[in-house]
Amino acid sequence: MKEVRDLLNKAIRELRDEGLEPDILLVGPKFIEYAVEQLRECRFKIYKIEELGYDAVVADSSYLGQVKRASRRISVEPLLVENEMWEEIRKLDV
Repeated sequence: MKEVRDLLNKAIRELRDEGLEPDILLVGPKFIEYAVEQLRECRFKIYKIEELGYDAVVADSSYLGQVKRASRRISVEPLLVENEMWEEIRKLDV
């Protein structure tokens, strides 16, 4: 999913713009299902966290838990809902 790559890159870019160095990803099991290719390409340490579900957290491990802005949470769930909507529209054959 190109959209997942874009979400990850945006979160990484935002953290770097704030002077942080993101180096870990905390990912839910459902996020892994839809982002496995992007995660393989990623050079971050990746930790699976069951409670995150469809979400992932990109973070700078040096500041995680100390500074609120040291991480960004992203989700694939809105993308899945949008894709389902477009599939339904295509099926209508209007």
